[in-house]
Amino acid sequence: MSMPLAPGSIVDTHTHTYFSDGVGTFEENACAAVAAGCSVLVSTDHLTLPAEMDPAGEVQVVEAELAAHRAEWEAARDAHPELEMIYGFECDWYPGCEENVRRWAAGAQVLLGSVHWLGEQDDGAWIDDPTDQHIWHELGPDEVWRRYAQTWCRACESPLPFGTMAHPDLAMRFVNAGFAPTIDLAPLWDEMVGCAHDTGRRVELSTAGWRKGVGDYYPARGLLERFCRAGVPITVGSDAHVPGDMCDGIREAYAHAWNVGYRAIEVPRADGSWESLPLQ
Repeated sequence: MSMPLAPGSIVDTHTHTYFSDGVGTFEENACAAVAAGCSVLVSTDHLTLPAEMDPAGEVQVVEAELAAHRAEWEAARDAHPELEMIYGFECDWYPGCEENVRRWAAGAQVLLGSVHWLGEQDDGAWIDDPTDQHIWHELGPDEVWRRYAQTWCRACESPLPFGTMAHPDLAMRFVNAGFAPTIDLAPLWDEMVGCAHDTGRRVELSTAGWRKGVGDYYPARGLLERFCRAGVPITVGSDAHVPGDMCDGIREAYAHAWNVGYRAIEVPRADGSWESLPLQ
């Protein structure tokens, strides 16, 4: 069994390396996390994707590199006994993904469920790509939001063992870049909260929104308050894509969660267990 963590320990449950769409190595990320006072660091590169969704292999750990990915993570883990490192993947949900995820994520200790893609594998689009926003122009933000919430709920209902659902309202990505919804999001939020509650999912409180120009956490305060009232547990992650962002804003996120009403967060451990970490 892993040793219990002290209340308020810094834990980052969402990070990336150069193997997917980050820039740092596992070693560089580990060194940065140690410097930030991190106790538990979860590596969650984007899992392998169908060719139709990422033809150039730009945002994923391509299948041919899965073994090297695991080997480099193990080398960094062994070099840093002072840091509890956990091997995982961020798994995009898309229709029919379940068998792919089971095959490509074999051996991972933590799976993050996420929705970046709307539509079928061969007829969809990324909603958070700043270089290609055609889906926002074609559908408009209100319809993107409706489809996002529907897809997010389908991901929650998946039989895949997602340890947490990452950045639950990623559709806020371009809210300050001309794509703010005009509809009341409360009914969609309530559907998402009900789905997370009924499926027993954790959700992630992500600090990335502050670095992405959203001006808030993912999820926005109103959605996080709803998750809290429904008793949906949370994890906390930076979604760091560069070593310098490891553990970015984690302590501030703890204070934010406390102010919303949470008194603990959920933490995965290297032995496969989950621990409730009290907030201070």
